[in-house]
Amino acid sequence: MAIITLTTDLGDKDIYLAALKGSIYKLLPTVNIVDITNSVSAFNIQQAAFILKNSFHYFPDGTVHLIGIDTVYSDETKYLAVRYKNHYFVGADNGIFSLMFAGDPDEIFEINIMQDLKFLHFPLADIFVKTACHLASGGDVNQIALPVTSIEKKMNLQPVLEKNLIKGMVIYIDSFQNVITNITKDLFNQIQQGRQFVLTFKRNESINHLSWHYSEVPEGEKLCLFGISDHLEIAINKGNASGLLGLNLGDSVIIDFQG
Repeated sequence: MAIITLTTDLGDKDIYLAALKGSIYKLLPTVNIVDITNSVSAFNIQQAAFILKNSFHYFPDGTVHLIGIDTVYSDETKYLAVRYKNHYFVGADNGIFSLMFAGDPDEIFEINIMQDLKFLHFPLADIFVKTACHLASGGDVNQIALPVTSIEKKMNLQPVLEKNLIKGMVIYIDSFQNVITNITKDLFNQIQQGRQFVLTFKRNESINHLSWHYSEVPEGEKLCLFGISDHLEIAINKGNASGLLGLNLGDSVIIDFQG
């Protein structure tokens, strides 16, 4: 069963998403197209990388993930097909792959399909679609791309560690307005070592208990937990944590462990 997922900033109000999906079905009518999201903020590769990094592994091996973020054609633009953990990712070499993967990709290929000039402003419906359909139908990547050895590197901002502190930041706010930080469960456990803690953030707010689920506290109360992404979240049970707590992208959070 061929599956192509879409992670784009195309939205759902214009013709672009329909044009993209229609182009896929023209080439591969039996494919299953799955929208991971088409609501990424325009050109926001960090946001797209976070979403795709935490969702692709739920799909079967062999799934092809088409990434439509910052793909406008230029003479300097490289389009890549990247294999990682038995999945293929098709996207622009704009740093998103380095933000998305925990390690180096298994294989990297630069796509050498000729750009159709009538799609010059919208390569998603041309080069990307042809590549994704070729791979999803079991085609040999070497027929459409050349092996390369590197990708453009961008760095995720990492938490600052001290003996009894983790200084992190907000990296994502989901549709429920839960606030997700760059502090992972592995890092938290490594530094905590069973100790009590106080999580502090904007407006001198604090939390000193790690919850297992959102409803562990009364409705309207704040909490922190490790969600499906294994990143520390600050939430309000059935409430808007970002708005009510004044937390936005880039804001600092500090975990102070009792010494």
